Amino acid sequence: MTLSRRETMAAMAAGTAALAAVRPAQAAPAAPHPLTLWYRQPAAKWTEALPIGNGRLGAMVFGGTAQEKLQLNESTLWAGQPYDPVNPDAKANLPKVRDLIFAGRIEEAEALANKTLMAKPLTQMPYQTLGDLILDFPGLGQATAYHRELDLVDAMATTRFAANGATHVRRVIASPADNLLAIHLSSTGKLDVDIALRSPQRDVQVAADGSAGLLLTGRNGASKGVEGNLRFAARLIASVEGGRVTQSPDGRLSIRGAKSVTLRLAVATSVKSVEDISGDPLATTAATLAKATGRPFARIAADTAAAHQRLFRRVALDLGATPAAQLPTDQRIAASQTSDDPALAALYFHYARYLLICSSRPGGQPANLQGLWNDSLNPPWGSKYTININTEMNYWPAEPVALGECVEPLVQMVRELAVTGERTARTMYGARGWVAHHNTDLWRATAPIDGAQFGLWPTGGAWLCTHLWDHYDYSRDRAYLASIYPLLAGAARFFLDTLQRDPTTGFLVTNPSMSPENPHGHGGTICAGPTMDMGILRDLFTQTVQAAAILGIDAPLVAEMRAARDRLAPYKVGAQGQLQEWQQDWDADAPEQNHRHVSHLYGLHPSRQITPDGTPALAAAARRTLEIRGDRATGWATAWRINLWARLREGDHAHEILRFLLGPERTYPNMFDAHPPFQIDGNFGGAAGIVEMLMDSHGDVIDLLPALPKAWPAGRVTGLRARGRCGVDLHWRAGRLDRAILRPELDGPRTVRLGGKARTLTLRAGTPITLSLKDFA
Repeated sequence: MTLSRRETMAAMAAGTAALAAVRPAQAAPAAPHPLTLWYRQPAAKWTEALPIGNGRLGAMVFGGTAQEKLQLNESTLWAGQPYDPVNPDAKANLPKVRDLIFAGRIEEAEALANKTLMAKPLTQMPYQTLGDLILDFPGLGQATAYHRELDLVDAMATTRFAANGATHVRRVIASPADNLLAIHLSSTGKLDVDIALRSPQRDVQVAADGSAGLLLTGRNGASKGVEGNLRFAARLIASVEGGRVTQSPDGRLSIRGAKSVTLRLAVATSVKSVEDISGDPLATTAATLAKATGRPFARIAADTAAAHQRLFRRVALDLGATPAAQLPTDQRIAASQTSDDPALAALYFHYARYLLICSSRPGGQPANLQGLWNDSLNPPWGSKYTININTEMNYWPAEPVALGECVEPLVQMVRELAVTGERTARTMYGARGWVAHHNTDLWRATAPIDGAQFGLWPTGGAWLCTHLWDHYDYSRDRAYLASIYPLLAGAARFFLDTLQRDPTTGFLVTNPSMSPENPHGHGGTICAGPTMDMGILRDLFTQTVQAAAILGIDAPLVAEMRAARDRLAPYKVGAQGQLQEWQQDWDADAPEQNHRHVSHLYGLHPSRQITPDGTPALAAAARRTLEIRGDRATGWATAWRINLWARLREGDHAHEILRFLLGPERTYPNMFDAHPPFQIDGNFGGAAGIVEMLMDSHGDVIDLLPALPKAWPAGRVTGLRARGRCGVDLHWRAGRLDRAILRPELDGPRTVRLGGKARTLTLRAGTPITLSLKDFA
């Protein structure tokens, strides 16, 4: 639904009313630089607060006046402990489930699968909040001239206002080098503040830690019968200029008469690895703060900004600006579907890059369903890793926006899944290799969960393997390829052992499986050989064959994979002209014709098995599927549709869906994606869709402006990355390429395409090449 002008004005008026409670009528502060989220009132709820993070430690900053709240997360604070959820009855009952599926007795198969194949417990462990840092400012009067912002360039959240005749400024950062949160409070008058730590976890205790510190300790909780066994600690120390500090009996610090206060907060759990929880969070946090002693806030902030900018400044995007860009961020979102604001799309793009840097750094955990930020003990879908689309979508933009380092936590997770997944493959399927189904958690559980109709899908690990290959294809690092080859080969071996011959067609298919989460109208959801599985396995086998050829190894396995790939069920076009989702033409029978998942279009995006040039009939069928499904869905599903239409080179259509994604139905005031509720994959998928409109690469081919919408007639993007370690800068005007600059880091041929024209170039590392429109005449 597009907001009417009246609805838009009402939304803006509501924001003005909230502002009036904080700041009486005054001249509004000038808009900050373009890469800033900013507001004229504090956050009234979590989806208005501003996120900061260092890849491991995160906070949501509310920007309150009389009370400030920082909601805290640590990336390894999950419920439970290491566990093995494989159902001991699974292996014996698997053949019967397969037979029932091939016989078309889906309802019986699903009932038996739910009884005998699913994980115990049926639900994985949730990612959880640590708690809150609360700052109370007694005696603070009415706040005026209020301004709150998140600077994406400096990675700093700032709140500024006037009260009691003084100017108050509060700054918050998450330092990756110091591994802590740093908060600086200052006032041109006197600063009084009471500081408290609180947590909803169990066995929580808060005590004084020296004369100017607090220590919170506790344990995580159980979930679904898996006992919690983690210990955690949050340790805070205050440095005060011009005031005094006292400890309150109720476990708070009280500071009075200060000019400024710097708080340093370190957090740790007892997780040493996903199988070892014997760490000492007390010692870890003490060492972290000891290392930071004597480092002033300005130095920590400068180092944090420098570390962040080494990644963030690699890419710049300018799509033009209108007067709407001068409004506060929440007002821009409220009006975005009825106003022309191309700079909002650029801000959204850069915000996604900021979020990925903050939630996925080398040495930490991958970005989960909410990235790093979660305020609950039982968040939606456990805030886990949903690997039937959502985790993969988190990393779609990473390589082309020059954030390859941010993929490293995902690579490490796959290494760990291969260990737990090997046990699942052996004990559940009697197969070699490894497998992961549609979800995993901190403990890398790999058995199917939630119910057969949701979780009995064996290709999650295989899909993640395509990201391992992509990480190689962008870097062409042979040593890295050798290190991940066993993961690719292990995933392939699992399917070589478990693929079944379809008795009707003779093709090899997965069984049991499903087209993720979509009931087909013939007795349930599970089935044999859904189209998505066939696409993923074509990529898995092809990429593993290529890896083996590059490394010069595994000829017998290569022969097996080629033979199996050639026998996989092919794509089919159904009676509606659509790409079939299942082996049978069941699409018209499915009860949810506008289902959020478009799993069978995997071959169009993120894969490239279906293209307008190479497979025009299949591309037309994919287009028909998109028409039937509709453009508007949940946040992440809307983002996927942007990417799919861009792959079809229909930039204007992709842009219309992007406008919906950026509107108030799918974007919260703090620019978090609204599934709803919040899921971060929509942010990352939306950024990937913007890239897809501007540049695409596959193998040694680079497509320039393949889906440029009319809404962006002039602009530029610098620093994008194409496969084969090649930088790409683009400048365009009047809807046409002005110039493209290729910045190769490896020698070799590249085919560059613009519209229907192509040029093959021989690139030399370190020698930029500039192309203009006339080069494609």
